[in-house]
Amino acid sequence: MFGLGFQEIIVILLLALLIFGSKKLPQIGKSIGTSIREFKNAFDGKKKDDDKLDDDEKENDEIDKPKK
Repeated sequence: MFGLGFQEIIVILLLALLIFGSKKLPQIGKSIGTSIREFKNAFDGKKKDDDKLDDDEKENDEIDKPKK
């Protein structure tokens, strides 16, 4: 993992804990994980948000059509 050993990773994590505090670290981890997931989905071509928008547009078209 980038040539980092176990001890170096522990030092980095301890520094992050000291800098950001114990309340911010879970939020930072969650935001980083979400960002990585969105990047992977965009890279793979998965367009969850676009599909959702298309479904909403179809529903709006059905509502706008006059009933016979």
